[in-house]
Amino acid sequence: MNETDVQSFWNAHPCGDHIVGGLHGAFADDYESFFASYDAWRYRQEGHIPACLDRTDWRDKKVLEIGLGQGAESEQLIRRGARWSGLDLTSESVDRVRARLTIRDLPHDGLRQGSALDIPWPDNTFDVVFSHGVLHHIPDILGAQAQIHRVLKPGGTLVAMLYARSSLNYQVSIRLVRRATLAAAYPLRRTRLARSSPMLRQHLDNAERVGLREYLKLDNFTHRSTDGPLNPFARVYSNREVARDFRDFELLESYQRYLHAPPLPVHGLGSGSRLGWHLWVRLRARS
Repeated sequence: MNETDVQSFWNAHPCGDHIVGGLHGAFADDYESFFASYDAWRYRQEGHIPACLDRTDWRDKKVLEIGLGQGAESEQLIRRGARWSGLDLTSESVDRVRARLTIRDLPHDGLRQGSALDIPWPDNTFDVVFSHGVLHHIPDILGAQAQIHRVLKPGGTLVAMLYARSSLNYQVSIRLVRRATLAAAYPLRRTRLARSSPMLRQHLDNAERVGLREYLKLDNFTHRSTDGPLNPFARVYSNREVARDFRDFELLESYQRYLHAPPLPVHGLGSGSRLGWHLWVRLRARS
């Protein structure tokens, strides 16, 4: 797996775009209406995010956000007083966030397209690096964390959301329910019923291309089960795996939020503090 595959996927499928109808689709490039609709959906669906952000004092901190999506958290950080800069691998995200910053007159220090494996800022630039739902999509995470360490000031902070291994979504939905569903549907893959769901149809096509047994291997299936069956790469994390992959950092805090495990009807039944899909971590750069 290489970074070009990841870039191509996210450039073609901007995070959350299809859920509200699409900036270039239903919204016909009406950026303000799209952002308003997207933000309303996002913070209704993931209402824990503002409180998680409020656990950090962003005021007057030089902050680099890696992986920008639609810029919803970018705006949240700026409105909390961050001296914000943003970096994204895709031109589509950078263009959208630039439009958000302009339309909403949000002050910022910088916005660039580039890779977390070669961050285009000097050493010791930032007080905090923030990344929500992005670092688990980087195949060379050791290279990325070294770059994050480089651009942080000594003792600087990394705040990130990673997918949680000890979540209901991973341990039950992905490992058991979705794999079992696909295995049961595979012999019927040519029928209209099996192909009536676009997502199931894509999983069936993927499985047919590489072979069902290979596709259902847990690492392979995880890649295709976190952000849709076309997503090329994803990891899940425990605290131990965070310590392993972020070796230039000390883990200071971790907690889980967002009880989400489709197709299980559990969304909104609790905070997800025990089985949530989102693992929030705070790490300090080692000297």
